[in-house]
Amino acid sequence: MAAACRATRLVRVQRRASALLLACLASLAAPVRGVEGSAVHYFEIEVLARGLEHPWGLAFLPDGRMLVTERAGRLRVAGADGTLSAPLAGVPAASAVGQGGLLDVALHPDFAANQLVYLSLAAGAADSYGTEVWRGRFAGDRLDDVARVFRALPKEDGGRHFGSRLLFLPDRTLLVTLGDRGVRPHGQALGTHPGSIVRITDTGEVPADNPFRDAAGAQPATWTYGHRNVQGIARDPASGTVWAHEHGPQGGCELNRIEAGANYGWAEITHGRNYVIGTRIGAGETRADVTPPVVQWTPSIAPSGLAVYRGDAFPRWHGNLFAGSLKFALLVRLVLDDAGRVVHEERLLEDRLGRIRDVRVGPDGYLYLLTDSADGIIARLVPPDS
Repeated sequence: MAAACRATRLVRVQRRASALLLACLASLAAPVRGVEGSAVHYFEIEVLARGLEHPWGLAFLPDGRMLVTERAGRLRVAGADGTLSAPLAGVPAASAVGQGGLLDVALHPDFAANQLVYLSLAAGAADSYGTEVWRGRFAGDRLDDVARVFRALPKEDGGRHFGSRLLFLPDRTLLVTLGDRGVRPHGQALGTHPGSIVRITDTGEVPADNPFRDAAGAQPATWTYGHRNVQGIARDPASGTVWAHEHGPQGGCELNRIEAGANYGWAEITHGRNYVIGTRIGAGETRADVTPPVVQWTPSIAPSGLAVYRGDAFPRWHGNLFAGSLKFALLVRLVLDDAGRVVHEERLLEDRLGRIRDVRVGPDGYLYLLTDSADGIIARLVPPDS
């Protein structure tokens, strides 16, 4: 009898274990959706599309669809229902080397009339690569009239620190964020493009009011300098403030208020330290001629993607900044006071979606995210039961 009871208990344990295993497998297979919470809002995560290879940048078309880049070199259209098009034809070739490839995408402010799409990418060959910006006319399943409008010089070997985000300003000029290409002296060298944010016209010309246009030995397109690797930029439509963040090395990731002509320090003034050995980089953390960061993160969060929330879906997020974190696989929410100082930081979605590469506010007021993986997704945060 005792043996029979033990056998019955064993069967029950096995059944419970099998049921638990099946439940775990079902939860892994199910779409990511559930009520989450920040300090001031509950929200749900909706996964709109899967199967993107390291998606990098996102732009919203007027009809509700989205353009999304894949670092391997593909540009796709994502429907509002999450369907993905075949790769568009006519996209300029990108060099998918290291951190490089097809990067950001932006629409011309007059896209409804001219259908112009702008792309940033890494381009080159034979160990000579650099960031470039191209534009083409969107024609449904292809880009036509494709032409290069900017090329960062000099090009360098290796696959590090290409930047690169695109931001149109109200005057129709375009800001292009760049990395130092792993060559630290570029950050303080006005004669080179890497390590800067440049400002060009929509056709690639240098605007007449650029701060270094007439400076001897400087690149006239330079808008700001002293940057390590800027992978997030956004403009607050309410205040007009332009924000950007950049990767530090071992510590020293920064959020900066971007102002024409400013020097942000890299690689002479930084909170970062050398990898592994942790020794100081440069001459210190502050200097009178260097604009200090509004926030610096140590340890580094590896920020990518940046948005200023001014939507209607989450009213208590108004004016907050949202940045993706690659290193910690989370979303950072920053609360600003009226003087533009960060007074609170909240970390959301830790390990829920993976490495967050891009953050955008959609025309519907929802927050859209791209994840950096070989099976990347487009997700969005929506109010519960929306």
